[in-house]
This record gives sequence, C-alpha cells and structure tokens, in this order.
Amino acid sequence: MNEDYLITIRGTMEQGGERDKVKLMTRGSFVRRNGSFFITYKETETTGYAGCVTTVKVEDSQKVSMLRFGSAPSQLVIEKGRRHVCHYETGYGSVSLGVAADEIQSRLSDKGGTVQFSYLLDMDTASISHNTVKITVKPAD
Repeated sequence: MNEDYLITIRGTMEQGGERDKVKLMTRGSFVRRNGSFFITYKETETTGYAGCVTTVKVEDSQKVSMLRFGSAPSQLVIEKGRRHVCHYETGYGSVSLGVAADEIQSRLSDKGGTVQFSYLLDMDTASISHNTVKITVKPAD
C-alpha cells in the first residue's frame, strides 16, 4: 500500500449527555475506482487495533462504508435513508449495531478533499450514540 497521502480523522461521539472527541493523523492511500473513493490506512496501538487495516469507501454523498480488516474485522455502512445492521468487533467480542445516517457531505476529488458524515448507532432499537466523523485527505509532502 502506498502511503503518499496525509489522512486526518476527527470524530465526536455523544452518549448519555457526554461528548468525547478524537483526532487521528496518519499516512495512507487514496484512490478513485469505479466512481468511488477509497481511503486506506493502517491502524496503530493508539487506536487499539494494531495490525488492522481500515478502508473508508465513499460512493457519493449518499453512502459511506467503513471496513476494518485483520484481527478485529468490522463493517459499518452509513447510507442516507436506510438503517443498516452491521457487524462490529470490539475488544470484548462482536456485536450487531444498527446504523442510520443523519448527513453525508463529500467534497472529494482526485487530489483529495474532505468527507463528513454523522450517524446514529443503536442496538435492538435502543440508542447507543450519535457520531460525527470528518476525514481530510491531502497529498503528503
């Protein structure tokens, strides 16, 4: 995997009236294939998923898929107008989560850009958290 792009991920999770923010900067790859953008990076000890590789597939401003491969495989599909039930691997085992998109805004081009999306996570229709993610991609110097 070529790591010739700088990827910055900012996330906010709201749960039970509390808000938690995270920021990750890493190098990775960025390509366009068949009309979709693929942002790929290696997870580290910092994220708790060392040895895994994550790919964010942005199909358009309607659908984003977050796919993690390796020892803790997971898949979240965020799509406007649809609730998906997705497999998510935690450090304590796997769970099935409902995922419903609030918004998806893609400003990606062949040179990079940003994608921002927010979604609600639920388990058995009980709300777990509201999440917002903004990913910025630019060529590394």
